[in-house]
Amino acid sequence: MNTTTTTVPQHETQWRTPLCEAFPTLREHEVLFAMPFNLTSVGEVKKTEGVLGATNQAIYLFNIETGEKTTLEFSLLTKFAINVGTGSVGIEYTDGGGVHALCTADMSMKIMYAYAVKLFNRRLKYGVLRPDGVNRRTTCTKCHRPYAPGATYCFACADKKKHFGWLWSFLKPYQFYIYLASVLFVVVTFLSILLPMLNARLIDNFIQAEDPPMFTQFLVAILSIVGVNLLVRVFRFLRRRAMLSAQIPLSTGLRETMFDKIQRLTMRNVNRRTAGSLIQRVNNDTRQVVDFLTNEFPNLIDQALIFIVITGILVTFDPFLAVMIIAPMPFILIAFRMFSRAVRRIFGYQRHVSDVSNTIMQDIFSGIRVVKAFGMEESEIQKYDRAAYNEFKVQKRAERFFGKLFPVLVFLMGVGQFFLLYYVGNAILAGEMTVGEMTMFTSYVAMLYGPLRWLAWMPQRMIRTMTSLVRIHDVVSDPETMDDVDHSVHVDIEGHIKFENVSFSYEDAAEVLNDVSFEIKPGEMVGIVGRSGAGKSTLINLVMRMYDVGEGRITIDGTDIRDISQNVLRSQVGAVLQETFLFAGSIYDNIAYANPSATREEVINAAKTSTAHEFIVRLPDGYNTYVGERGHSVSGGERQRIAIARALLHNPRILILDEATASLDTETEKQIQDAIARLISNRTTFAIAHRLSTLRNATRIIVVDDHTIAEVGTHDELMEQEGIYHGLIMAQRQMSQMPQEE
Repeated sequence: MNTTTTTVPQHETQWRTPLCEAFPTLREHEVLFAMPFNLTSVGEVKKTEGVLGATNQAIYLFNIETGEKTTLEFSLLTKFAINVGTGSVGIEYTDGGGVHALCTADMSMKIMYAYAVKLFNRRLKYGVLRPDGVNRRTTCTKCHRPYAPGATYCFACADKKKHFGWLWSFLKPYQFYIYLASVLFVVVTFLSILLPMLNARLIDNFIQAEDPPMFTQFLVAILSIVGVNLLVRVFRFLRRRAMLSAQIPLSTGLRETMFDKIQRLTMRNVNRRTAGSLIQRVNNDTRQVVDFLTNEFPNLIDQALIFIVITGILVTFDPFLAVMIIAPMPFILIAFRMFSRAVRRIFGYQRHVSDVSNTIMQDIFSGIRVVKAFGMEESEIQKYDRAAYNEFKVQKRAERFFGKLFPVLVFLMGVGQFFLLYYVGNAILAGEMTVGEMTMFTSYVAMLYGPLRWLAWMPQRMIRTMTSLVRIHDVVSDPETMDDVDHSVHVDIEGHIKFENVSFSYEDAAEVLNDVSFEIKPGEMVGIVGRSGAGKSTLINLVMRMYDVGEGRITIDGTDIRDISQNVLRSQVGAVLQETFLFAGSIYDNIAYANPSATREEVINAAKTSTAHEFIVRLPDGYNTYVGERGHSVSGGERQRIAIARALLHNPRILILDEATASLDTETEKQIQDAIARLISNRTTFAIAHRLSTLRNATRIIVVDDHTIAEVGTHDELMEQEGIYHGLIMAQRQMSQMPQEE
């Protein structure tokens, strides 16, 4: 195994430093992995504070609270295991004296502890400790709050510049319309500022004039005001068109980018996030960001320009009064800065509780038949009500916070109006200001306070948008995708499959497969059996490349599966999975899903081979029968036969059957077994089955036990060995011979 130098994550420095201080002979560059523990491992569980570190030779533990130090050499250890308790997670190690507790922490460290177990076991196996340098914490190192489900960093403490940088690069196709809308905002702003001047001229030169004005001059003044008002409305219309030209394609593009990225994520990363959270990000978060870019951002430019220009006019007219009107603004900005972190946390938590309620609602709607079957409607109503009430409490707390903060800030901004009333009143009484000037001046001050009030709410809008942007970028920037390599191979698969020392684990948990090696020749049907959780489904997931192997490699016809184009691979692999899924649509569409270009005759032939044709033609609408969401309008056995027909139409070179006959009665199972016997001809076939009688056509049988290959052979050979397979067969025979109760 390669002994390349490992880069230690920066976040581990806080744990490595006290460890090296406790062990003077230990150097920081020697510590390849470090993590904390916060619970005692022996006796009554109590809070404590400690650090674990590992070099390539040994493990070091230092309890900061008690000063206790322990060193364990890898050469004396044989195995590590994770022990998940109630509210705690621990690591156990085995040596010549038995099993012992290593360290314990609360559940926030579960992922990191599972990874540590895998890392240490690999050290025992290969002799090299090689961490990958990924931060597996589930709580923020700054604010110590838990990450959102599926997230790898804290939304509140995320690098905002990085996220805005990504967004600005995404905006390139739409920047012209945003710039155009901003320019039109500027035009409208200057035209709006011109109106009070025209009104002042009209009042002083015509309405308040001592001598009657000429009608033509009066008409020109009126038409000037009308013309400017008309131009304001025209440019506002053009501005709105420009915003819509950006808003609609931007919204669609952002949602399409999100959806496309989710499709390309690994199953590992899709499963880390709830369906409700992903839907919330695709719909609500994109809407929030787009609305800010196309409405709030240009409006920000508009309000800022109004503020700057009118401030300049007021300073020119009377600097002292201008200062008195604007004086409260710095205090307001300081107040927003002080409360910004609290506001970000509030909005982040609002998004989290909204995700929870959306996920609960989706689960209830998706499993409505199960809910009704068990009479749990009232229970589910209460569950959703609790989630909705929790969301209500968070929103109420947020609104209370803003309800207390913003009225005070808005009042402070309006203090200058009192100075304005005093100033204008004195100026009019002293004859130093005309009525027209007073009207213009008060109009400008009113226009000035509009931007100030708008800007007062801008931080709230910014924080909402920033929270949504971080959640979007969390998905879009996720590096774990199933993209093809630069020069992926396009091959016609024959079906020669080889596992070479394959190890794999889900989400950094203990390894599901450990050092698995076997070979399947083209055209063979291989049965895979074993106890639940042994790793059978994981084997076929790796063959379909739903996941990539952790170690080792899988080859098809001598080519690493990761070098084969995914479209090419999956166009030649067919699967009937244990969880049969049908899309909302007709039966015909569900069968044709595997091959949209198939003719109607080919679809019907596939249905006949799977014995689905007989029940389909008895339905009122035949192949046009709508099966409903997830296919709940047909029985489990009927769904499975439709799924088998779908796999048959795919005409795969590699066929995967994961409990393909589990939902069928004995008679139908016999029919499908005969169909499968014809189907597997000249195809490499994997068949997982708990009813071992369904594997009678298997060329070989692989027995998976304890996450590795325990036995390989034909049915007769494995029965002669009297091992695990023999035990499974005998147990099933005893079950089938048990007398049935009347």
